[in-house]
Amino acid sequence: MRYGVLGTGEVGRTLAGRLVELGHEVTLGSRTADNPVAREWATAVAGRAHAGTFARAAEAGEAVINAVSGRVALDALRAAGAAHLDGKILVDVCNPLSFEGGLPRLDPVESDSMGERIQRAFPGARVVKTLNTVNFKVMVDPGRVPGEHHMFVCGEDAAAKQRVTAWLGELGWPAARVLDLGGIAAARATEMYLPLWLRMSRVFGHADLNVEVRRAG
Repeated sequence: MRYGVLGTGEVGRTLAGRLVELGHEVTLGSRTADNPVAREWATAVAGRAHAGTFARAAEAGEAVINAVSGRVALDALRAAGAAHLDGKILVDVCNPLSFEGGLPRLDPVESDSMGERIQRAFPGARVVKTLNTVNFKVMVDPGRVPGEHHMFVCGEDAAAKQRVTAWLGELGWPAARVLDLGGIAAARATEMYLPLWLRMSRVFGHADLNVEVRRAG
């Protein structure tokens, strides 16, 4: 399958690299066609790895992964172009997190989410929020955390969530450990989890952590 991955940071490069390892063709997108990080990544990975603009990556992908910072996600997706997103699954892994005054801050928070903003801005895209509750290394290697810990998905399109659940299985997340939280408004909850995740990672001294959901009955 062909994927367009938007974002050349650790999250984008890690997801893109793992997808190539799994046999997929990936275009890593950035603001400019000559982005040195994207070009270096494509050269190092070689084979089915390509680099280009946000628009080129979105156009090339049968599915698109938004891996830029939440604070710039809408700008990046506008640069990608609505026409290149319409009808496609758009996997949103970002969080609207900043560190103003040294403390983590979310914007939007509680009454809205980046997942919802993206779906409103691009109504033709099939937005699925997932993977934003773990570190980028755990995203592609769940075994770094012992136990039957869980991943969440949410979005308005049931078929898109099923496809994303299957994709998560390729990354090592069995379907039984993927919890569907419902519509895209559930992204508010998964995004608001981030300050707690940050606090726990500081307490434990590392980022290899996740939650396991247990229920009675």
